[in-house]
Amino acid sequence: MSGDERGGRAWIRTVGPEAADDRLADAYAEVTGGRPLAHILASQTLHPEALSDHYRLYRTLMFGPSPLSRAERESIAVVVSAANDCFY
Repeated sequence: MSGDERGGRAWIRTVGPEAADDRLADAYAEVTGGRPLAHILASQTLHPEALSDHYRLYRTLMFGPSPLSRAERESIAVVVSAANDCFY
């Protein structure tokens, strides 16, 4: 099945919270705070350390000190996602 047949999403095997081992369960707890896991992060559930690192990078880029406002950062994310034909 092509990406277009799946609504433009790539298929990557993921591990849900119900099947998570201790390391992944810890990463889920850090990343979600009880909320659903974003698809872009779910793609890294096979590697809990990468999942945690990706989340911390996202938090730093979007909420850390920066000359860009939060609205400017979100705008950049929207434009990049649109250019990649990716839902954001």
